Amino acid sequence: LARRVRTTDRTVAAAWWLGGSLVMGTGIWSMHFVGMQAFTLPITLGYTPSWTAVSWVAALLTSAAALGIASLGSITRWRVAIGALFMGGGICAMHYLGMLALDMAPPIVWDPWWVLLSAVVAVAASAAALVLFFVLRPYKGARGQFYQLLAALAMGLAIAGMHYTGMAAARFPAGSI
Repeated sequence: LARRVRTTDRTVAAAWWLGGSLVMGTGIWSMHFVGMQAFTLPITLGYTPSWTAVSWVAALLTSAAALGIASLGSITRWRVAIGALFMGGGICAMHYLGMLALDMAPPIVWDPWWVLLSAVVAVAASAAALVLFFVLRPYKGARGQFYQLLAALAMGLAIAGMHYTGMAAARFPAGSI
């Protein structure tokens, strides 16, 4: 997707950016909620539809930003820093808004150190994915595809690493309903 949004035809690039943002954002969001469906507590879990939808929008906006950054011509430290903060922050927003969608009382109690660590994981892995993408972008063919896979794995680690670190931050009070 990152290569497709760099085409010189602006209409085609915009279509790839919009479609790619929708597909990638929905994929990230779906991974989170499929994972949450596998999560078990000794109570029945329900989700507030509005917060669930807002978490999906956060994933879409994060994906749009990531593809927008990938469409830029060159890498700078500022682009990596701002891009990683936005992407990591967006991944965290999607996760924690999705957790806010859990309809339970009393609510989840968060360990602030684990929450902070989850944000650090998301931002650091996002930065690594951006650097990998830009540095390895000139490579074509099989080597280029291999390097694309490395960048995609780094982004996957950002999302999954943040998710599981974020889940470690959650404390579910006894007697929750």
